[in-house]
Amino acid sequence: MPAPSRPFTARHVQLSRAALAAVAAVMITFSPDHSAALGLAVFGGFAIVTSLLLAVAAALVYPSGRRWPAVLLAAITFIAGMASSVPAWRSDVLFFVVLITWAALTGLVELLAGIRMRGSDGARDALTVGILGLVLAAALLIVPAGFVQEYTIEGAGTFSLTGIILGVGLFGAYAAIVAVFLGIAGLTPGAKTTAHDAGTDAEADRLADHGGHA
Repeated sequence: MPAPSRPFTARHVQLSRAALAAVAAVMITFSPDHSAALGLAVFGGFAIVTSLLLAVAAALVYPSGRRWPAVLLAAITFIAGMASSVPAWRSDVLFFVVLITWAALTGLVELLAGIRMRGSDGARDALTVGILGLVLAAALLIVPAGFVQEYTIEGAGTFSLTGIILGVGLFGAYAAIVAVFLGIAGLTPGAKTTAHDAGTDAEADRLADHGGHA
């Protein structure tokens, strides 16, 4: 007897993550304020909701042998989101510390997950998002937190370009790229699961039912 279809699937996870990233990107793009307070507030909301989504996905979507990336990503992202959500802590330094740490750790987890799952559905998506996270971490490391550069636009006045403006902008760009990529991935029909993958998942579920490790 065929297994009943699940109401919440990996495709729904991709589309939900894309929607959350899109909201973060829009909030940053259309805000005239690119301060640490705004950047951490947007990132905090994005991170906490994303972590809850990943926790639900770990419980309902992924088979027991493939839950570890979602569990790790949920834990790391939740901690980063909570650290960003304390108004009294919000500063330029905290923004760079939290974002660099989060991007590096989650990027590494997704990259390793993509490598371990290579050849299966979703591996390429994990690899790409992991690489994007590592690129974000590297880009933020390059930007000095105390950077200030004044420039003048004729007829408009003198303005200042600061490190935090660049940092918040980089996160907004990352969120926009991830939103587009995961949105396309979620709307594209995935490859059918191979017999080997199906057998592996079924065996992992049987182990879990009899006390095996997730």
